[in-house]
Amino acid sequence: MRLADWEKNGWIRPHQTSCEEIKQLLEMVNRDIKDSGQKNLSADWQFEIAYNAALKLCTILLYSEGYRPEKVQAHYRTIRALPLILGNDKPCDAEYLDICRIKRNTVEYDYIGGVTKENASELRNYIQELREDVIHWLKMNHPEYLEYDDEP
Repeated sequence: MRLADWEKNGWIRPHQTSCEEIKQLLEMVNRDIKDSGQKNLSADWQFEIAYNAALKLCTILLYSEGYRPEKVQAHYRTIRALPLILGNDKPCDAEYLDICRIKRNTVEYDYIGGVTKENASELRNYIQELREDVIHWLKMNHPEYLEYDDEP
């Protein structure tokens, strides 16, 4: 399936992004990577902050391709677009992030202690790698959105 098929299904809609929007999203990612490593936070909050960074990275990909998710299942669609954009070697990444989405929902809405410090650290390490992949993809496919030095 392609993003155009997703649009026909009503799962995503057109979106015109800008350098400033991508810049702001990358700055949020950088902030969240840093903040998710704060030792004085609970594992739940570390995980939620790291998840937010991962979601923003997937959002950057979707926006750069000219789409945004519809409100229903927005996080799910944003994450599931990852392999459609970065390539077929990324379906495991979407699976992992979807598991993280479910865990995040649990600690946000259901109960405290649904994740461990190790879960948060694993996700933080993963998003640092994903960030590099997204920056590389942007440089190759949409360099017009990288108008500044994006290093954290």
